[in-house]
Amino acid sequence: MAKTPSFTCTACGASHSKWSGRCDACGEWNSIVEEAPLSAGPASKSLGASRGRSVPLTDLATEETPPPRTRSGLDELDRVLGGGLVPASAILVGGDPGIGKSTLLLQAAARFAQAGLKTLYVSGEEASAQVRMRAQRLGLDQAPVQLAAETNLRDILTTLETEKPQLVIIDSIQTMWADNVDSAPGSVSQVRAAAHELTTFAKRRGVSVVMVGHVTKEGQIAGPRVVEHMVDTVLYFEGERGHQFRILRSVKNRFGPADEIGVFEMTGGGLAEVPNPSALFLSERGEPSPGSVVFAGIEGTRPVLVEFQALVAPTPQAQPRRTVVGWDGGRLAMILAVLEARCGIPFAGLDVYLNVAGGLKVSEPAADLAVAAALLSAREDVSLPAETVVFGEISLSGALRPVGQAENRLKEARKLGFNAAIVPAGGKLTGDGGLSLTQMKDLAGFVGELFGAG
Repeated sequence: MAKTPSFTCTACGASHSKWSGRCDACGEWNSIVEEAPLSAGPASKSLGASRGRSVPLTDLATEETPPPRTRSGLDELDRVLGGGLVPASAILVGGDPGIGKSTLLLQAAARFAQAGLKTLYVSGEEASAQVRMRAQRLGLDQAPVQLAAETNLRDILTTLETEKPQLVIIDSIQTMWADNVDSAPGSVSQVRAAAHELTTFAKRRGVSVVMVGHVTKEGQIAGPRVVEHMVDTVLYFEGERGHQFRILRSVKNRFGPADEIGVFEMTGGGLAEVPNPSALFLSERGEPSPGSVVFAGIEGTRPVLVEFQALVAPTPQAQPRRTVVGWDGGRLAMILAVLEARCGIPFAGLDVYLNVAGGLKVSEPAADLAVAAALLSAREDVSLPAETVVFGEISLSGALRPVGQAENRLKEARKLGFNAAIVPAGGKLTGDGGLSLTQMKDLAGFVGELFGAG
């Protein structure tokens, strides 16, 4: 089928079905030209000949003021958000069932409402009476938070248009359903559609939207990964059921640093902030024992000291066990291989158990040296010197590589009463933070000096 040509006046932009010498709209002569279509494909599958509006452009030197932020008063939450809540932001919060997501968000909603934001809490999983009972248990029943129990997305958006809140909490995105999508609530299509509509509404109306997302068995937010790309901030609420600690971790944040953590303690009155997580993670640490090593780590922008615990025991099985809690199992296998290949210390025929005390999950490679020290300490049944922290990255050649923010790690260790540190040589240290430093070039030298082997 032949394409119908389009003619446009260059003076006023009026469209004409055919060329003429004079524009009927503005009266200009010789201003009508034939316009090429936006796309050459078929009209049913491409943009066709219809024109859009011109988008205003700016250059990189345009000065933009930082977005205003509203602080909740929960310092750990504000830290993870990058300093407070940004207007018109979309936030996705994930976590295991029963970990405390609804408790945290109800506390946050009450704090933001008391700070002056008009806050609306929409529950799709619980009845309004259940949410009110939780608020009464937490002592938040007098907070000026408006509550609704609804799952129909069209009704929710209509209510938001009428009430014009400044903060909306959706608990949870998997229970929302849009009547224009032919699938069950919680399906990929429904989750994608609901997240898109809520995020678009947040940007269009200047409303901050917090969405709760269920997680899979692997710990990832259920539904399509495109949901995480839609929103501005993705937070994971982590914690072991056997521990009272809860960690809110930022894995994506367009308005602040990623990998920032906030630490909370689950109590009978809700979640309490932990301003000094290092002291809390080391609170149950007693006398030095074989297999126990304190690691000075960095989580986001804050230094955190945690204890690595290792146990090495003979195995009756043909295949030794390698069990890891709170660290990467693949990296443990690499450390064991480097110890055997570069230092001549085998772990064949030995079960290896590694645990990060307190329920914290450590992901940075700076923990390599602390893990190696814990393994060797457990294998040789020798305790490391008291009040000593360890950090450093191990390469496959057995060399020790410096890590970033060493000064902050040492400063945190000194604040908690540690007086010695074992670190890689060659790092950019402007000061020792008042600690006695032992710098090591390679893993073989570390093994020989501390354990008399290698």
